Amino acid sequence: MERADTKPDSLQDNLPVLEVKNLRVQFSSDSGTTTAVVDESFVIHKGETLALVGESGSGKSVTSLSVMRLVEHGGGKIVNGSIHLRCRDGRLVDLMKASRSELQALRGSEVAMIFQEPMTSLNPVFTVGAQIAESLTLHRGMSEAEALKEAVRLLELVRIPDAERVAMRFPHQLSGGMRQRVMIAIALACKPQLLIADEPTTALDVTVQAQILALIAELQKEIGMAVLFITHDMGVVAQIADRVAVMRYGEIVEEGKAVDIFDAPKHPYTQALLSAVPRLGSLKDIPHPCFFRLIDPDNGRVIEPPSDKLPPPGDTILEVNDIVKTFPVRTDFWGKPTYVVRACDHVSFKLRQGETLSIVGESGCGKSTTGRALLRLLDIDSGDIIYRDRSLVHMTRRDLQHARRDLQMIFQDPYASLDPRQTVGYSIAEPLMIHNVCSKSEMWDRVAMLLKRVGLSPDMANRYPHEFSGGQRQRICIARALALQPKVIVADECVAALDVSIRAQVVNLMMELQEEMGLSYIFISHDMGVVERISHRVAVMYLGQIVEMGPRQSVLGHPYHPYTQKLLSAVPIADPKERNLLKLINLSDLPSPVRRVGDEPVVDPLVEVEPGHFVARHQIGQMSGA
Repeated sequence: MERADTKPDSLQDNLPVLEVKNLRVQFSSDSGTTTAVVDESFVIHKGETLALVGESGSGKSVTSLSVMRLVEHGGGKIVNGSIHLRCRDGRLVDLMKASRSELQALRGSEVAMIFQEPMTSLNPVFTVGAQIAESLTLHRGMSEAEALKEAVRLLELVRIPDAERVAMRFPHQLSGGMRQRVMIAIALACKPQLLIADEPTTALDVTVQAQILALIAELQKEIGMAVLFITHDMGVVAQIADRVAVMRYGEIVEEGKAVDIFDAPKHPYTQALLSAVPRLGSLKDIPHPCFFRLIDPDNGRVIEPPSDKLPPPGDTILEVNDIVKTFPVRTDFWGKPTYVVRACDHVSFKLRQGETLSIVGESGCGKSTTGRALLRLLDIDSGDIIYRDRSLVHMTRRDLQHARRDLQMIFQDPYASLDPRQTVGYSIAEPLMIHNVCSKSEMWDRVAMLLKRVGLSPDMANRYPHEFSGGQRQRICIARALALQPKVIVADECVAALDVSIRAQVVNLMMELQEEMGLSYIFISHDMGVVERISHRVAVMYLGQIVEMGPRQSVLGHPYHPYTQKLLSAVPIADPKERNLLKLINLSDLPSPVRRVGDEPVVDPLVEVEPGHFVARHQIGQMSGA
């Protein structure tokens, strides 16, 4: 281990906390050797945030694991380069030469990491308080009682209410946002010199994401630590980064100050990433959906969209009338429900032919339940769903199967919705076989046509789902949904897990198909930027109710309901010159949707405030559950 003499603080502040030089990381397998990181170099100074950005497979996470010296546990090998960490006492540590015991002493105390999925990082059999205390006893020499007391203080620091009680809970008893805050508390327990945050907000709702980002920014300001922030979300980068390093195919292709990168990107790949970022408010003067104007990442040329404007929607094709859906969560001795989740609470709306109605809101608000109810994938408690003057609720099983030819769904996780044992060609052909709509030869011709239509090659039909990227798998799911030439498609968070450029391509594809085939979409999402791009109208859900609904331009441009205003305020602005993070740290969490049976919430009717723009006039507190 290399060490340098301790220097005065004024000199220490000018020295980098982390210095990576010519890093090269490889993975070996039966099929050969893959170089995941190619001669990568960067530095991070005290109090600075460097955002490492790029799409899946660019080498971002491999870089972070290499700095932690954890990449070897995943089969990787650092074959070249150096990684130097400067500790708080001035020691310069060569992480490449540090022993296992030295690395264990450094992890947590000098360098800490927040992982993307807290549920896989937290131990399910220990309370969260005990897991925070473990780091304190190990690195700061505290007694068990002192560590547990400090754990509660840390939970309060990361703004968890009722911290003393939360410390005694297990990870599965907390929400996703709460678990991520626990991970931050563990990472900050020993006030590390360097914090590595690997996609810490990717799977979170927009308001929880804003809270987490604001929290990291506030604590960084307080502690003065350096931050290596790994993400593919350029909106997040604009809000939190001082400098940006853009990675592609394992190499840094562009690096500079965040303001300069966003104002004048030089590399075609950086330009392509930024062209795919939806900027909320950019379409405030345009009343209709609008294609992304993308840039080719190889040559920087603009890829012209197929058209400038979609045709206006036609007549009403689907009506949802006052549907209610509850799920029992607690029962009495006789098995009778005593508490229920009110997932859909008197939800009503109409959908026109060729229209996209987006349903937005946080996790648990009832979006996905509404989408599944429309396709009768679950039974509703009351209400009705009318498709072309026929009730889906009162249809026979045979009639419902026939109606489902016109009603299809695209799920959030394409890998989970494709059978790994079947070729993708078979998965696309299966609906055609079930409904017996064409001969066998015509069926395979149609499969080839559908693959080609969604931008894939017909010869890919013989491959299996694991042989495709995430974006390609989602295109396959779109092809399968189109197989029976449906009239209505429910898209449930279908682009949430995709990289920014792939997401933009899939959204453009969906609008192109809508223009060509007259499709109607129920687009379920919490990404307000994408919603602005694709929507004709927007419905905002809160605790199972629609609280605001109307033309996209009106709802996003002139929100009336407090919850809609809260959602929009939490969207990260994709401009480093307009940072609003620290204003968002006190955003409140979504209350519990669980209510005692018989304790029904207030459901006020929607009142028209502008032409076609309806708002519920109740107070949010009236809707909160037990």
